[in-house]
Amino acid sequence: MLLLDVPFLPDPNYVEFLSDLKDSLYSVHFSLFLDNIPDGRHRPADSPEFADLTAGLSRLPGPKKYTLLNSRFHQPHLYSDKRALDVIIKSLDTLLAAGTLNGITIVDFYLLQALSDVAPEVCSRLEAIPGVNFQLDSFAKVQACLAAIGNTAFKPPAKLNLDRCLNRQFNALKKISTACRKHFPELKLTLLANEGCLDHCPFKLTHDAQIAFANTGLAANETHAVNRELGCIRELTARPAELFKSPFIRPEDLYQYDGVAEVIKLCGRTLGPAFLQRVVRGYANRQYKGNLLDLMDTMEWLAKRLHVANEELPANFWDRITSCDRNCNACLYCRELLKKYGRPLAFQLADLRR
Repeated sequence: MLLLDVPFLPDPNYVEFLSDLKDSLYSVHFSLFLDNIPDGRHRPADSPEFADLTAGLSRLPGPKKYTLLNSRFHQPHLYSDKRALDVIIKSLDTLLAAGTLNGITIVDFYLLQALSDVAPEVCSRLEAIPGVNFQLDSFAKVQACLAAIGNTAFKPPAKLNLDRCLNRQFNALKKISTACRKHFPELKLTLLANEGCLDHCPFKLTHDAQIAFANTGLAANETHAVNRELGCIRELTARPAELFKSPFIRPEDLYQYDGVAEVIKLCGRTLGPAFLQRVVRGYANRQYKGNLLDLMDTMEWLAKRLHVANEELPANFWDRITSCDRNCNACLYCRELLKKYGRPLAFQLADLRR
């Protein structure tokens, strides 16, 4: 049975919601909410405090708990800055002492090695989980990644985040899954279901780098404008049918991955507890009636402009999109889907009242 890896926020109502669904959860993931410890997303101005995080996690026994140290890169001086590394280690040790941490999610392996060198005893109690942005899309990459973790003090990962592109490349996914079952039978494979990025997004690595620049204070804390002017928002505004090529997995199609993966990861932690409750409930129930885009993390802006009736999409949707040869000039399928199941939404001003 597929279980969920979901974002954690220390909102009391959201924690209670997750507690009610704990049988559907494998793990939760979360930011440390510390200014000097960046992760792979912009930090909202109204982020919770670290103390709120520790208290909230203690109210959710059961699911494994992974913190996010998944920035694409850091300022190089961090790797030799013992004071800065000690701040990270102290935060991890605090969560370990409270019994509310199983591991870290990492993309920057320089940081992984630096943490291992400075505090091997603490690290030896933590799994190192390669983040989805490590883009593990072949068994050779999986082997290399696990070997690199094995050269540190960290515990090997209990689960592995595979690249989102494999959601639509089912034969390649089955090949990697079979190889992992043979060589690493205890390893659980994780697929990211609701990111909503472009197919094999050409902007992805640069976007991750821009977020890292912002989080290190080297650039403005804003990437929406450049995506609107030059990137994915511009692309989807001009060609909205491209949204169907995004490698998302609908709740109704989760059963297709039974036996190939064990964990489905959901994202959207910066969009707040109301968004997360909608998404987690939909995937836990394996069905969602409403706007498909309301489940997508990075298409949140498009959901305000376009309604795609998820419950009306054809029964063979998954079969068609996983057998697609990407020859869009000879195929009208995505455009026909948009015409039949999509409708534009009237413009509405955001309600900024408190």
